[in-house]
Amino acid sequence: MRRSLIAYALPVLIGVLLAIVLLNTFPQLLQGPSAPQTPAQQSQPAVVQPQRPAPELQQAAPLSRQQGPVSYSEAVEKAAPAVVNIYSTRVVAREEHPLMSDPFFRQFFGDDLPTQQRLLSSLGSGVIVSEDGYVLTNHHVIDGADEIQVALRDGREILAEVIGTDPESDLAVLRIELDNLPVIEISDTNDVAVGDIAMAIGNPFGVGQTVTMGIISATGRSHLGLSAYEDFIQTDAAINPGNSGGALVNAEGALVGINTAIFSRTGGSQGVGFAIPMRLASTILDDLVTQGRVIRGWLGVEAQEMTQDLAASFGLQAPRGVVISGVVPEGPAAVAGLRPGDVLLEVDGRPILDARAAMSDIAAIQPGATLPLTLVRSGETFTVDLEVGERPLPPSRRPER
Repeated sequence: MRRSLIAYALPVLIGVLLAIVLLNTFPQLLQGPSAPQTPAQQSQPAVVQPQRPAPELQQAAPLSRQQGPVSYSEAVEKAAPAVVNIYSTRVVAREEHPLMSDPFFRQFFGDDLPTQQRLLSSLGSGVIVSEDGYVLTNHHVIDGADEIQVALRDGREILAEVIGTDPESDLAVLRIELDNLPVIEISDTNDVAVGDIAMAIGNPFGVGQTVTMGIISATGRSHLGLSAYEDFIQTDAAINPGNSGGALVNAEGALVGINTAIFSRTGGSQGVGFAIPMRLASTILDDLVTQGRVIRGWLGVEAQEMTQDLAASFGLQAPRGVVISGVVPEGPAAVAGLRPGDVLLEVDGRPILDARAAMSDIAAIQPGATLPLTLVRSGETFTVDLEVGERPLPPSRRPER
């Protein structure tokens, strides 16, 4: 009898001891089942946080606005070695015969069409901004590339690693592994003034490194439709195809902005070029290096500019605020009870005068912060406290091959 009791008790005792060991080793087993994820949470991919320190940028001294020099060769010699040429290539599939694009002929082959591969290549520019080998350039310069080659002015060439891209500001960060890299100094963008001398350094049309000169024509340019977040420096220094991602420097060779786009009716420079200021570019550089993505605040609404007719229909005496035309399901605004047709008047006590400016201000707010909003619904003004979310990553614009 005693033997049979021992035979039954021994497995039970072993099981209890094993359970104690497992609970001590994995205490999370004591926690209950996690709450089900909302559709918005399920749609967000898991993000692996890179363990990289923020790059150390070399800050330039304040610009001296005294009598201008006869030559800017010293400034160019100081900045130009850090401006690189970028060659990106992409492999695409191409039908072997042009008749294969005709539906009449395609019906005889179905999906088994003869194809061949070809290389598409593009060129642009970039700027080495740290001794760690980080290179700032435009997102559109490397978008969809299978291989990116960086060529320095001293003749060295190397394949680059893509650290991260931000299509919404049209910036990208590359990294190259080379010794004794030339590094450009960064200017304080707040020190930029209309009328300052500006020089654009890049590789226009693939002819080689070229310097053009002009002045800062304007700052804070937006509503251009070039990107989601716009705060451009405008310059009349000639910027042409191939200059994208290159450096806009001041009279002392310090980096003021990243050349990005031109306004042109011919495809060439017509004296209206735009550069992303380093105030914005430096922040995005840090986010892409340390976080792997740019973290922006997000309300989860689609907004429409207020017009005189809309203001009258909502009972407003003057057009102010923006109309919420859509609310993202399960987003921060939906959770806070906002509805399409609400009029957003104030954010954190500040009146909304411009929808794009408001979006940029909200993007600068840390996700998780509580934000008071003032709205109008059915003629009644009310206030809600909304918890700011993180703006979802935009879908990849890489074309299918």
